[in-house]
Amino acid sequence: MASKGMSLLWKISIGFVLGILFGFAVGPKVSETVVLSGYVMPFLDMVGKIFLTLLKMLIVPLVFSSIVVGAASIGDPKKLGRIGAKTVALYLLTTAVAIVIGLLLGNLVQPGVGMNIAGAKANPVPAKPLMDVFLDIFPANPIESLVKANMLQIIVFALFFGVAALFAGDKGKRVVGAFDSIAEVMYSMTHTIMRMAPYGVFALIAVTASKYGLSILAPFAKVIFAVYLGCFLHALIVYSGLVVVFCKRSPLWYFKGVQEASITAFVTRSSSGTLPITIANVQDNLGVSESVSSFVLPLGATINMDGTALYQGVCALFVAQAFGVDLSLNAQLGIIVTATLASIGTAGVPGAGLIMLTLVLTSSGLPIEGIGLVAGIDAVLDAARTCINVTGDTAVCAVVAASEGEKLLDN
Repeated sequence: MASKGMSLLWKISIGFVLGILFGFAVGPKVSETVVLSGYVMPFLDMVGKIFLTLLKMLIVPLVFSSIVVGAASIGDPKKLGRIGAKTVALYLLTTAVAIVIGLLLGNLVQPGVGMNIAGAKANPVPAKPLMDVFLDIFPANPIESLVKANMLQIIVFALFFGVAALFAGDKGKRVVGAFDSIAEVMYSMTHTIMRMAPYGVFALIAVTASKYGLSILAPFAKVIFAVYLGCFLHALIVYSGLVVVFCKRSPLWYFKGVQEASITAFVTRSSSGTLPITIANVQDNLGVSESVSSFVLPLGATINMDGTALYQGVCALFVAQAFGVDLSLNAQLGIIVTATLASIGTAGVPGAGLIMLTLVLTSSGLPIEGIGLVAGIDAVLDAARTCINVTGDTAVCAVVAASEGEKLLDN
């Protein structure tokens, strides 16, 4: 994996494949072998967690500094508002389409039909009122928001800060210059940390594969198939269509440019954790300006959850079918609205989609015990949905950049 001249993508891909093979090979032997259970797997688990922690370490300073610079560099507050309106509209639209695809596949594949699983229990998380979700966007204490890594509040404060620096004249320019330097240092740190990505990816996927071997996936193969097929179709149809129509580029150009971010998202299962790589891919490979990418991508990592929304559609029908509940057309339309709005308040961290599913099941009148059915394979589903979440962020970012007249890189 360290051969000279090999691209980072190839190193990550090799680490990914070797990790799967290693995990499936040693999985059945872990509990029986002292060396594996006491040393090898704990060491790999530690390596994977260190890699994730290093990525998370970058998020707050990178997001805050890049958004401050991005908001200030846009220059015109009207332009900032225009970009923001386009971004949010595209994010909500693609999320709604993803849920529709998930519901269609859930009706066609019928993953829960014939299942006879009962007795699963879960601790439901109360659904947040929509007004509270909106109010939580605005930070009462921005320092507390930074410490707690509340991304929506950080984004809002950074936008206000960047625009205020723009109006502050020469003194504001000096502040923006300082944050520009911080952002560049964070980009450099990102490239440094990514050198260990192949090893982190190997460790993370090896632990996951050994824990959730093929045997546990078999009973839920239909729901896994439906979610993965839905994610594939959403990327192939929606994202490719957006890139072809608005960016005048081929889908191959696009997917090749963001493949490092997509693979990293698949393995880490964290939109926020992948953000540094996503920003680097969009700027370096697609040619999107820093002013657009530093605004669109952090916002997307927080509110754009296409893969998670698609997963909600499939899993809601999976639970309904498993428990013999007939979901009417109106109920399925309600899922589209609920999941689209709920995606705004869903954190871009591993497992957040399962919490969001609790909200969807509750609002649809489905048995909350259904969470117990999905939880066992959630890590496998989470990988696919996070990959699509991040891929969707990059598609919208490229479309917004093209709509603003930016010249993207050629094929």
